[in-house]
Amino acid sequence: MGDRETSNHSGVTDFILVGFRVRPELHTLLFLLFLLVYTMILLGNVGMMAVIMTDPQLKTPMYFFLGNLSFVDLFYSSVIAPKAMINFWSESKTISLAGFMAYDRFIAICNPLLYSVHMSTRLCTQLVAGSYFCGCISSILQTSMTFTLSFCASRAIDHFYCDDRPLQRISCSDLYVHRMVSFSLCIIIIFPTIIVIVVSYVYIVSTVLKIRSTEGRKKVFSTCSSHLGVVSVLYGAGLFMYLSPDSFPELSKVASLCYTLVTPMLNPLIYSLRNRDVKEALGKILRGKMFLFHFILAEI
Repeated sequence: MGDRETSNHSGVTDFILVGFRVRPELHTLLFLLFLLVYTMILLGNVGMMAVIMTDPQLKTPMYFFLGNLSFVDLFYSSVIAPKAMINFWSESKTISLAGFMAYDRFIAICNPLLYSVHMSTRLCTQLVAGSYFCGCISSILQTSMTFTLSFCASRAIDHFYCDDRPLQRISCSDLYVHRMVSFSLCIIIIFPTIIVIVVSYVYIVSTVLKIRSTEGRKKVFSTCSSHLGVVSVLYGAGLFMYLSPDSFPELSKVASLCYTLVTPMLNPLIYSLRNRDVKEALGKILRGKMFLFHFILAEI
């Protein structure tokens, strides 16, 4: 059996992404939907990064975090969406083998006078670097474990992108170590961030309730409710994806859409359209572009 597993594993050079199990005539509709969402992701996140980098008034900790969030959202979704759209038209559908905003809001609301002291450039850089480091370590460990799996029967992955759990379903290897590594990463990385977010918002709510002005409470709740909503969708969909039984593969695909494409689309919309500073900075850029355009036309 060991020789068979080794030979089969070494012989597998690609997999087949099954995607959504819908009628072929719906592939065009799904393609257009993915294209619309991905276009909004590109425009929103690239625009957000451009505004933050070009406007001097946005050189604050909050926008430093938002810029990095847009960067991650952009590249994370770019790994998934283009391949998914190609597979809606492709016959082969093959693929080859080979949260920091909560702390910022907590400090800004609960300790506003000490905000600039606590959220120093060094601390902001450390928080972002720590997030990237944990993400990279998690990805490297899980990717390394994936390359140790053997695939003896099917090459068809019942998903629209190559994810860890669908790969486990078609593997004939002993998954005990693999699952223990995934579980340990969840305990070390994911659950502490959830706890930090929950505790931060408990303090935020308790602080907001002490505000005497009704208008002030509304303003603070409006600032945080959108962020909390997106975070809830992100973590809720992720937990459902990885903790739900294998008997609901289609629901898992829908859930994975939420944290791979929906939240990257919503983040720039929420943080820009609801933010006066970003709207003013965007207006300055657009007015500058229009002035340059009219100047060129006048010269012609």
